[in-house]
Amino acid sequence: MKNKRVYDSVLDVVGNTPLVRLTKMNRGVDSEIFAKLEFLNPMGSIKDRIAKYMIEKAEQEGKLEDGQLIIENSSGNTALGLALVALQKGYKLKVVVRDSITKEKTNQLKVLGVDILFADSSLPPESPDSYNNITPKIVAENPGCYFPDQHNNKENNEAHYKTTGPEIWEQMDGKIDYFVAGMGTGGTICGAAKYLKEQD
Repeated sequence: MKNKRVYDSVLDVVGNTPLVRLTKMNRGVDSEIFAKLEFLNPMGSIKDRIAKYMIEKAEQEGKLEDGQLIIENSSGNTALGLALVALQKGYKLKVVVRDSITKEKTNQLKVLGVDILFADSSLPPESPDSYNNITPKIVAENPGCYFPDQHNNKENNEAHYKTTGPEIWEQMDGKIDYFVAGMGTGGTICGAAKYLKEQD
């Protein structure tokens, strides 16, 4: 029987996700393909990593105090990660999401006690009330809040440089030809790739 490790917080199980060899996807291809199972993070996505990292970095730098309000805009996954972190650490969370967000994500956020503001997804990006532009205005109306600003925060990349990249390098014993990742805010591809390129 294998030893089981017991964690003190659900936040302790963010990251260190398994890597799985995809034995059916590489048929007819002379290479091996591996997938890192980020859906095994507590809230189901890789965004748990940046939520935890940005909040803990803000705590270390004295930008956050007990019970403080965090405001962020998100397509949904970062909001869920922040909701978990806020709940565990005693912060309040307000998120701006597009009105096209799924009902399931909305319900999850509500259950986690998040204050949700819906932005009109039909507005062009340059509109002052668009998803990205309305959030800084809301932040300005809430003095003393903390705005992680995942889209412009270098700590988004840094989270993957310090966690995702090193995990992949170690799990693959440094034998990697290509790294493929989705593009959202760009944090995963930029942070993990920077680490991997530095190794080889």
